[in-house]
Amino acid sequence: MSSSSNTATVPTRRSGRIGDALYGWISDWGEVTVDAVMAVGEMAFFAWRTFYWLLARRPRRGTLLPILYQVGVLSLPVVALTGTFIGMVLAVQSFFQFQQLRMETRLGAVINMTLARELGPVLAATMLAGRVGSAMAAELGTMRVTEQIDALSSMGANPVHYLVVPRFLAFVMLIPALTVMAVFMGVVGGYFYSVVILGIDKHHYLYNTREFVGSWDLFYGILKSVFFGTATALVSCYQGFNCSAGAEGVGKAATAAFVHSFVLILGLDLLLGISLDSLYFMLWPEGSSIF
Repeated sequence: MSSSSNTATVPTRRSGRIGDALYGWISDWGEVTVDAVMAVGEMAFFAWRTFYWLLARRPRRGTLLPILYQVGVLSLPVVALTGTFIGMVLAVQSFFQFQQLRMETRLGAVINMTLARELGPVLAATMLAGRVGSAMAAELGTMRVTEQIDALSSMGANPVHYLVVPRFLAFVMLIPALTVMAVFMGVVGGYFYSVVILGIDKHHYLYNTREFVGSWDLFYGILKSVFFGTATALVSCYQGFNCSAGAEGVGKAATAAFVHSFVLILGLDLLLGISLDSLYFMLWPEGSSIF
């Protein structure tokens, strides 16, 4: 009698375990979804406040100039060095494939177009996110932990206008110039390695560059860099403003600022690439400079 009752309870226990596991799985995913939606909403509200104060009141010159120096001038060496090596790496990796097709003189067009349209803006934005964005998140996070942001509010100053708007302007204003620097140094590096080291004919290298790389390609990269700078500035400042307490919270804010900025840069690169290519073919259906 007892054995039959035990046998009858086994399916019930198993079904109960499966139900508990399913409930836990749904609960975990529901919590992740709710947190993601709340984070997106908070980020959108933070961006709205930033744009509002950007238009409502101009930041002071004494506040803006040090941040412009930090974002622009101090980032020039690392951006220029990165662009130079990327141009040389592109020449190294592409030469043997083009040589097999006997098209090595087209190497200049490929290197320079890739730098102008993709690698230049992406590398400049990534360097800014790593060098300035994470430092900015750590700085604002430290101010949040030490209650300096609350002190600004208690004195009647708006923290978003005083702390976020100058940093946002610095990113948006200077990332196009840094992108142009990265592209220029990449072109120089690619030319040096292709012509001087690999021995490609200089005339055909430059001729193919002029034929296949135009002003649209440079505009293409600069326009994307503005979106990259906007996303990086907003994400970095948001992470710093919403930093959790303690030194660990500051470190997490700096890490999250770089990781989220880099993911956004890649996502925006894909979306903007599709949109700008569609716009190009709509405006110039007979154009062939993309290729």
